[in-house]
Amino acid sequence: MRYRLRNFAVFMSLNLLAGCTLGPDYEPPHMDIPNLNADEKIAEFTSARWWSVFKDSTLNKLEEQALKHNSDLEQAAANIEIAEAASGMAFADLWPSIGGSVEGKETFMSAKGRMYFPGLMKRDMWDYLGAISISYELDFWGKYRNANRAAGASLLSAKAGQETLLLTITSEVAKTYFMIRALDAKLAIARRTLKARQEACDVYRNRFKNGYCTELDCLRIDSEMSSVKMTVLDLELALGKAETALGVLIGASPREMIGQKKLKDKGIEKLRIPCSIPKGIPSDILARRPDILQAEGQLMAANAKIGEARAAYFPSISLTGAFGSEAVSLRDLFSGGSDTWNLGGRISLPILIGGKTCAGEDAAEANYRKAEAIYRKTVQTAFKETLDALASNRKNREIVASGTRRVNALKKSYSLAKKQKEFGLIGLLDLLDVERGLLTAEMELVGALQNRLNAVVNLCKALGGGWHVSVPKLRRKYR
Repeated sequence: MRYRLRNFAVFMSLNLLAGCTLGPDYEPPHMDIPNLNADEKIAEFTSARWWSVFKDSTLNKLEEQALKHNSDLEQAAANIEIAEAASGMAFADLWPSIGGSVEGKETFMSAKGRMYFPGLMKRDMWDYLGAISISYELDFWGKYRNANRAAGASLLSAKAGQETLLLTITSEVAKTYFMIRALDAKLAIARRTLKARQEACDVYRNRFKNGYCTELDCLRIDSEMSSVKMTVLDLELALGKAETALGVLIGASPREMIGQKKLKDKGIEKLRIPCSIPKGIPSDILARRPDILQAEGQLMAANAKIGEARAAYFPSISLTGAFGSEAVSLRDLFSGGSDTWNLGGRISLPILIGGKTCAGEDAAEANYRKAEAIYRKTVQTAFKETLDALASNRKNREIVASGTRRVNALKKSYSLAKKQKEFGLIGLLDLLDVERGLLTAEMELVGALQNRLNAVVNLCKALGGGWHVSVPKLRRKYR
C-alpha cells in the first residue's frame, strides 16, 4: 500500500511540474502610438479626485454623494464580487478534491435470491464504512490553468470596468452641475430682460391710450415680451429636468429630488477654471485609463480561453482514491483489520462529437479577434478624446474671451441706444434690435463658459481621472 501511495503522490507531482499548456502566450497588440508630448507636466491632475481642481465645495459634496449612493456603482461592485467568486472556483479546479463520508446501512436479503445461502449467513446484515476519498484530474494540457488565467483576467477587467463607470458617473455629475449653473445664469438673464420688456410694454400701452404712439409699437413690444417669456419657460423646464437628472446620479431619493434647492450660491462665471491646462501629454498616461485596462483584461481572458478550448482535443486523465475502515459492527469500525482502500484511474477521450471541439476552438479564436478589435478601438478612442479635449480647452478659452468682449460692447451699445431713443434719434425697432442682440450674446457667453468647464471635465476623463488612479496593473507600457 505504501508503494502505491508513493507512486500516486509522485504521479501528481510530475503533473504539476511538467504539465504543458496549449494556448498561445499573451502578447499585447502592437500599435503605432504617437507620443503627444513626453515633456509635458500636468501639475493640476495629481489626484484621483480630479474634480477638486475646480475648488468648488458644492461640486465636491455632490461627487462624494454619488460615490456613496449611485445605483450603477453598486451594480459594478456586485459584478466584481461575482468575478472574484468565479476566479476562486477556477483556482479550486487546480487542486485535488478531498471528501469524507461515514455510512451505515442495514440490508435484509431475500430468501429466494441468489446471494443468500441458508445456514451460512443472516438475512439481516449491517455494514459500516468510514472513508476519505480523493479525486484529481491531471492538468497535462493546461485546461484548468488556462481557465484560471481567464478568470483572473476577467476579474481585473471587472475591477477596471468599475473604475471606468466611476469616471463616467463623476464626469456626468460635474457636467450636470455645470449645466444647472448655466441654466440658472441664463434664466437670470432672461428674467431680467422679461422684466424690462414688461415695464416697456406698460409704458407703451399708456402712451397708446394717450395717443403718443401707434398701436403697431404696442404690438411689437408685446411680441418681444412674449418671446422672452417663452424663453423663460423653456429654461425653467430644462432646469427642472437637469436637477432631477442630478438627483439620479447622486442617488437621491424622489423626495429629495423634488425638494431639491436650486444651486445658486455663485454664478457660473465665478467657477474656477484651472489656469494650468496641459498642451500635451505623454503617451504612457493613457495606459492608466481604466477603459483601456478593462479592454486588455478581456483580451487576456480571450487569449487564455483559446488554450482551454484546445485542451478539449486531448484525453482527460483522472485519478481517484479512497482510504478508510469497514466493519459489520460499529464498535469494530476502527479496530485492526478493518482498513480498506482503493486506487484507480480513468482516461477519457472524445472520439466523435460532431465537430464540437473544433467549433469550440474556432469560437475561442473568433472571440479573441473580437476582443483585440475592441482593444484597438479603445486605444484609438482614448487618443481621439485626449486630442479633442486638448483642442477644446485651447479654443474654448478664446471663445470665452471673444464672447466677453462682444457682451461688453453690446452693453455699451444698449446703454447708448436707450439714450438715443429717449431723444428721438432712433426708433423702437432699433432699440429692440440692440436689446435682442445683447440677450443673445449673454446667453451665448454663458454657453461658452459651460463649454469651457466641460472641456476641462473631458480632459480629466481623457487622462483617466489623473495621475494617481487606483486601477489594476495589467502592464506598464504599450508595445
